[in-house]
Amino acid sequence: MSFQAEAVVDLGTIAANVEALAGRTSAAVMPALKANGYGHGLVPAARACLDGGASRLGVATLDEAMELRNSGVAAPILAWLVAPGLDLAAAVDADIELAVASREQLSAVADAGARHPARIHLKADTGMGRGGAPRAEWQTLVDLAAKAQADGRIEIVGAFSHLACADEPGNPLTQSQDDNFRDFLDLLWAADVQPQWQHLANSAGLLAHPDTHYNLVRPGIAVYGYPPVATEAPLRPAMTLRARVVLVKTLPAGHGIGYGHTYVTKRPTRVAIVPLGYADGIPRSTSNRAEVLVGGRRCPIRGRVSMDQVVVEVDEGDVRAGDVVEFFGDGDITAEDWATWHDTISYEILTSIGPRIPRRYVGKNT
Repeated sequence: MSFQAEAVVDLGTIAANVEALAGRTSAAVMPALKANGYGHGLVPAARACLDGGASRLGVATLDEAMELRNSGVAAPILAWLVAPGLDLAAAVDADIELAVASREQLSAVADAGARHPARIHLKADTGMGRGGAPRAEWQTLVDLAAKAQADGRIEIVGAFSHLACADEPGNPLTQSQDDNFRDFLDLLWAADVQPQWQHLANSAGLLAHPDTHYNLVRPGIAVYGYPPVATEAPLRPAMTLRARVVLVKTLPAGHGIGYGHTYVTKRPTRVAIVPLGYADGIPRSTSNRAEVLVGGRRCPIRGRVSMDQVVVEVDEGDVRAGDVVEFFGDGDITAEDWATWHDTISYEILTSIGPRIPRRYVGKNT
């Protein structure tokens, strides 16, 4: 198949990763599919997750949830970022479950449930300091939610929070958050509210903190093959980013490469021009730091990463125009390597792969 640049996504690998994660817990599994399925493609990744044994799906936005519904995905879907002014009635009619973390959100969601009760998950901030109701507002939120449920305007199907430091072994905040979450659940029980689903664990919580599993877990990055903690679970990266060489030439000694000539050749040097750049998600900060695979050999990027292309030193081997260059995948160079070169995390690398890079799907559901 002819291509200039592409991200090859193995849906069978995503399904196998979900199956492996499900084997680490007795809880149901709700993979996180936000940010276009962590860059892998929202709808194909969702179907692969369901193939792997997921029973529910989680997304950040209503747009993501509605895209899944409109694509024929019938599984339960939770959207956990609900901004004011959105068409919540359409979401409720589509049976999208909504996160609620404030009295204002509760009122808006309850109003949207005029035709049938809106299904909600109450979110508590147990220590992350981001989304969720602060502890001082828990009782009020629980009381108002209990009344709205009694009035038939909502159905409280879940309660949840999010772990901040579960990927840091020994960090006491994880236990503190678990304790706080149990306090939040106690308030719900005391108000005679018994949500079907209680969920706290993300990927790190699932893999390293079994006490946080409750009856539903929300793995994210691990679904795509990048566990945030050491694990024996057989997880593999699902995406391979690659492009074809468009030009090979030899530069003389003392010749600068790219904008600003931040790299100058020390000897006559063969270079390959490869059509991926920072507009595609290749971080400019990795200039003169990153490596790629050409014919299975690690080759350095020379000079600055440009908007649409990089220059790769290819002195060894008979590299020609049309040869495939692998930026990362399930091999010697992964998104973790790029995260190291960019001083970030694999999540950012994967979700930054731009829309002009076509996704090609292999494995199940292709």
